[in-house]
Amino acid sequence: MKHAAYRRRPVFDVITIGSGVIDHFAKSKAFELEPSRSSPTGFDACFPLGAKLALDDLSLHTGGGATNAAATFGRLKFKTAAVCRVGNDVFGGLVTDQLRSDGVSTAFVQVDPKVGTGQSIILLAHSGHRSILSFRGASAEINTKAIPWNNLTARWFYVTSLGGDVGLLSLILDRALACGAKVAWNPGGAELAKGLDKLAPLIRRVDIFDVNREEAALLTETPVRHLKTIMDKIADLPRVALLLSDGPRGAYLSARGCTWFSPALPGRRVNTTGAGDALGSGFVAGFMKTCDLTIGLRVGMLNALGVIMQMGAKNGILESWPSERELARVRIQSAHIRN
Repeated sequence: MKHAAYRRRPVFDVITIGSGVIDHFAKSKAFELEPSRSSPTGFDACFPLGAKLALDDLSLHTGGGATNAAATFGRLKFKTAAVCRVGNDVFGGLVTDQLRSDGVSTAFVQVDPKVGTGQSIILLAHSGHRSILSFRGASAEINTKAIPWNNLTARWFYVTSLGGDVGLLSLILDRALACGAKVAWNPGGAELAKGLDKLAPLIRRVDIFDVNREEAALLTETPVRHLKTIMDKIADLPRVALLLSDGPRGAYLSARGCTWFSPALPGRRVNTTGAGDALGSGFVAGFMKTCDLTIGLRVGMLNALGVIMQMGAKNGILESWPSERELARVRIQSAHIRN
């Protein structure tokens, strides 16, 4: 599945666009999972209201789709920049410091003088499942007028959650067309809630569309168990491929009328936060390097495995290109999906 080589080398290999936040991880045996037919994930997180609960672990890490993806690209030695918005506070400083540590340019990071850096509190059960309390803060809205659009030149734009701002996405797609960039899009819930009728024309303009199964069900207004119906509605929309993650089961890849499935690699699940970012950015990194979609899927699966086995959305990200032996660990098989 080789694709044509790029005609020229722009300023950056990839520019990630989306959020940069702080994640606080709180882990406790007191967080219990209860099966729930009404929950989109099949479970609810439960704890006694009014109780004082003991935490087994508490840690702070940088997060957000744009910075998580940028960490993958930067550590794999792609020339990378990030577009996100943080507050003029100590937490914003932590976000930019981490980006620089990962070899990512912060030239396009915006600093909001009034609104604090976005933060999330991740409540972790010992199974690795989690619920997230999110304060978007400065990350809620990137200032489009403050983006130096003519300086955004890259082989790829990797777009994550934009807080529902599809107008910003349209501007990104216009810029990609102007500078010859490919686009990967991993939308957030606020974008997905707008529905397929509104998003389909935008998805048709992106090269890689990346969602998980629950997000795809929301987008297509289809029961999550009806995977074939979901895939039938969106698989042919992106220009190159659809990447659909299916939690602990693995991930699907659909391109040119064919669908493949890669079962999840074995490993102890410590934390699932950032796993989707790791899968998507690893996939694009692999495709960027080799022009082979299956290599991209292998890199993405290895990257996601590293993240779920450590606390934080960045700690398990690949630090170097995986060996042939490591890539061979990832199984990929033709998929025939039924509802």
